[in-house]
Amino acid sequence: MAPAHPTSTRPAILTGFHFTKTTLGAFSEGYDIVGHMDKPDIALIPPGVADRVQALVTTGSVGATDKLMAAFPRLSLICCYGTGYERMDLEAARRRNIMITHGADANAPDVAEMAVGLVLASHRRIVRADKMIRRGEWTKRIPNRFGAISGLTGAKFGILGLGAIGLEIARRMKGFDVEIGYCNRNRRSDVDFPYFADVMELATWSDILMVVLRSDASNRHIINAQVLKALGPRGHLVNISRGWAVDESALAHALRNNIIEGAALDVFDEEPYEGTELLDLDNLVMTPHFGGGTEHAQRRMTASVRANLDNHFAGKPVVTPVPELREWAKSADAPKPK
Repeated sequence: MAPAHPTSTRPAILTGFHFTKTTLGAFSEGYDIVGHMDKPDIALIPPGVADRVQALVTTGSVGATDKLMAAFPRLSLICCYGTGYERMDLEAARRRNIMITHGADANAPDVAEMAVGLVLASHRRIVRADKMIRRGEWTKRIPNRFGAISGLTGAKFGILGLGAIGLEIARRMKGFDVEIGYCNRNRRSDVDFPYFADVMELATWSDILMVVLRSDASNRHIINAQVLKALGPRGHLVNISRGWAVDESALAHALRNNIIEGAALDVFDEEPYEGTELLDLDNLVMTPHFGGGTEHAQRRMTASVRANLDNHFAGKPVVTPVPELREWAKSADAPKPK
């Protein structure tokens, strides 16, 4: 999209993610989209726009560094499209008087649908079976072609992070007659699932471990070699939160050496995934971070960004600040448009 005319009086926004035409159209109804960056690199800032940019609309997996924020003297708002905000420098944002928002629960039902699909794809060997037929390897009926499959009924299903998405997943998984347990920063009073104080306890208990963590620096590689070993040789791991929650090298080793039985990832430490250690693993299902990629979710997340933009530039508190900035967002010294 071409930069707006420099005499425009509408707030100027820069995009850091390849949004759909519909989403860009919704943003441009009230704002001038003055450019786009493929990566959070100051060398990629379009010429002549740095002094105009008042808001950055991007994703948490792309992020924004202190150095990038410093390049925009009028920047007062960063909107993360979606739930995550793991690569946002929150300390720098506070220091530079920049508010950061995210999509909160906007895509929770859609990500939960994807999570259930990945559980089935991994646990029931759906993708492996599809590939087998396409390779012409289905030449005779062989029971237990991929080893004994236990099925979901009666399985222990552990949820690491029982927030909005975790609850949506739990609601859907109940229909499979699984036993649900969870690990959270705090025990919830509104569920009766078994609570585990740490991830090692949950992994030891679980047959299937679903990672639904809030994406922040404290969760980096929380799924490590020790956790995978605790999950065990019949265990399955599914990650639909953020890639950096899982140590991908440890996961590759665990899958290759039968430390766990299978895994499914919709998210990766670096996206797009350009590594090689996961590609040859037949017991790993991979999808390109599109758990929230439904039309319904896109509409809700677009509306969330617009609501945050509209409130901020109208001098009102933003609707969905990231949790660490909630109190600041409600205070009198919350960032104002520059």
